Amino acid sequence: MQLLSQENIDAVRVTSPEGIRPAAEALHRIAMECGMRAAPAHDIADKRTPVDADGNLLATEVFGWEDGDRVWWRNSRIALDSPLTTACRFESQPFWANAEGFRTLERNAYLSSIDIANFETRSLTRAAIGVPVHLPFGQIGAVSFNPLDRGKTDLSEDFARYSDALGLYARTFIATYVQVMGSTQALPPESRLSKREVECLRWAAIGKTDLEISMIMSRSRATVRFHIHNAATKLNAVNRSQTVFKAAQLGYISLQN
Repeated sequence: MQLLSQENIDAVRVTSPEGIRPAAEALHRIAMECGMRAAPAHDIADKRTPVDADGNLLATEVFGWEDGDRVWWRNSRIALDSPLTTACRFESQPFWANAEGFRTLERNAYLSSIDIANFETRSLTRAAIGVPVHLPFGQIGAVSFNPLDRGKTDLSEDFARYSDALGLYARTFIATYVQVMGSTQALPPESRLSKREVECLRWAAIGKTDLEISMIMSRSRATVRFHIHNAATKLNAVNRSQTVFKAAQLGYISLQN
């Protein structure tokens, strides 16, 4: 089997709503050839799972997850509870995990701090290869590849053999699915920030209060609040933290100290 090929990349790429199901079928085929079943999520913070153009759940219609399975999209707390989804927030490359911990090609100290107690119950699998998909505006998707042999817990050989290819296919499918299915813009078109708005957010990003920013910029506290409020409106943010985060995502400011 030639696992990594341009033909497979093209097959899992979503180019239209009607192309979602064929792309999902291609990803399913590739996973099955590796002895895996794919579990895709376009947003780990949302229990909804990808659907085709007619609204059918791909998990059941294509990827073979049955009603009797402990399915992730019916668990409203999995985004918070699962060690796999937690790992996707700290890692951008494929990893594999079981009850003994996480393994990556490059060491990631953050993963060792994740609580893996009751791994199987909280992750709904005994072992899995996880592929995080970091998307624009802070959205994180993921595809979990679970062994068809549900008793299998050691995926070291599978990871070494398949992780690069599965990572590429998972990212291609999720990123293009989100692009095609995005019914609303993540940001309004008039989202360009002013010089003063950026300056206020830069200070806010390092923890300065409105009063402190007003003293630094020699402006009133009301003026500082006005600029931050305007930035929040432009970025469609619900609070100060999200405003800072979205501004960083768009390259206006840096969150590095």
